[in-house]
Amino acid sequence: MAKEPAKKMKRPTALKRDLQNEKRRLTNKVYKSQARTAIRSFEDALAKNDKELATLKLNDIYSLLDKCVKVGIYKINKASRTKSRLAARALAKA
Repeated sequence: MAKEPAKKMKRPTALKRDLQNEKRRLTNKVYKSQARTAIRSFEDALAKNDKELATLKLNDIYSLLDKCVKVGIYKINKASRTKSRLAARALAKA
């Protein structure tokens, strides 16, 4: 005899929200972690006085922050402020 597929269990709304929030939290955590790591690598490049690497890292940071804004992880002003401060530090080192 063929096995019948398991019936889908109806979830209470609060449990569903908990599951959705957990999934979103993990996704947000990945984006924020990538941004912080990119900023750290940019600061390392600045410390080594490597202008080319710092420029490349700064471009990566711009891209990551813009993606975070698009997804809704960062507000646009936070991303703009961060990009501005990092660009100013890169210019000061140059």
